[in-house]
Amino acid sequence: MRYVLNHAVVLSRVPEGPLATHLASFAESLKQQGYAPPYVHRQVRLAAGFSRWLKERGIRLRRISADHRAQYLEWRHRRRRPHPGDQAALAQVIEFLRRERVMPAAKPAQLHLTPAEEWVQAYKQYLREDRGLAEATIINYAPFIDRFLTDRFGTGLVQLAQLEASDVVRFVQREARCLQLKRAKLLTTALRSFLLYARYRGAIHVDLAAAVPCVANWSQPAIPRGIAPEQIRRLLSHIDRGTPMGRRDYAILLLLARLGLRAGEVVRLELEDIDWADGSLRVHGKRGHRRHLPLPAEVGEALAAYLQDGRPGSASRQVFLRARAPVRGFLSQCAVGSIVRHALRRAGIDAPTSGAHQFRHGLATEMLRHGASLGQIGDLLGHQSPQTTTIYTKVDVDGLRSLALPWPGGGQ
Repeated sequence: MRYVLNHAVVLSRVPEGPLATHLASFAESLKQQGYAPPYVHRQVRLAAGFSRWLKERGIRLRRISADHRAQYLEWRHRRRRPHPGDQAALAQVIEFLRRERVMPAAKPAQLHLTPAEEWVQAYKQYLREDRGLAEATIINYAPFIDRFLTDRFGTGLVQLAQLEASDVVRFVQREARCLQLKRAKLLTTALRSFLLYARYRGAIHVDLAAAVPCVANWSQPAIPRGIAPEQIRRLLSHIDRGTPMGRRDYAILLLLARLGLRAGEVVRLELEDIDWADGSLRVHGKRGHRRHLPLPAEVGEALAAYLQDGRPGSASRQVFLRARAPVRGFLSQCAVGSIVRHALRRAGIDAPTSGAHQFRHGLATEMLRHGASLGQIGDLLGHQSPQTTTIYTKVDVDGLRSLALPWPGGGQ
């Protein structure tokens, strides 16, 4: 006897057990996330088998545990050839039931933190809630502080009052030798920030932040490496806009190239941020800073093409979604970096870097060459400090030669 579920999934028998009444909604959930019918069919069949197994053992819905999942898979694999995705598939069923609140949420694992890790957690919370720093900055700072505290106190009690300036200097000197210049500077910035926090907490009473040595930098700061205009033209011409993914990637690359958005700003764009009537775009920058930018016609047309004939159906308000299941908004800026990387490789372009930031540098450099002021460049790029924009005033020697006037009389 066959049983048809949701007019799509065919089971060999009527579903039984504690999960039976939820299989239809589970199938619909998978379908809405963009999974292909064969995948949905396999997931539901596995869930139906798990439900029958639970019924035979008298296990109720709210009593299901990770042990039961493991026991079922072991039982199943003794009877049929295992599939590599069985464990993940069963976890997806449980996740769905918890999301629908028909199963209690999993109890968080009890983490046993060392005293150093407890200080790092408290410091991260301070940066997040009191200072309002971006999550990316916090993620960069925390490992340095964990390494510093573990180096000085190991797994024992952290007694910051025992710290001396020599401890700070010795740590920086040893660590900085193993790091690139940019990371070494980040180390010292993070350490000063933590020592100021420790003094704010009353754990130390001297200004140890002043003891953090500066990282020597004998060369001038490097000129920002921006992708060239001809490389951008070639890159865009290689995007296949006949596919939904191509329309999405084309719109993303235009936002990077024409408006100089950061990868994270592209990820955070929501449908409400596009003002079609006004022809503007609201950008969510660092530290909650927002700015409104004019929407060039070329960028607007690319966004409209993606939204009308490329963006999958989804309840997500993020503009850009994954093209493959599960269909959802990008989780981090890494997704944009991956799109840039693959597009450059497909087009065979030897760009200055493989990341998204080179488009900001390229745009700023072109604006400066065409007479834009540093203020205009800073406003477009969302720089909160004028000092950030001044780096674009550095030009290479070849650039200076191209601007030099001939010496009168032909002399050298």
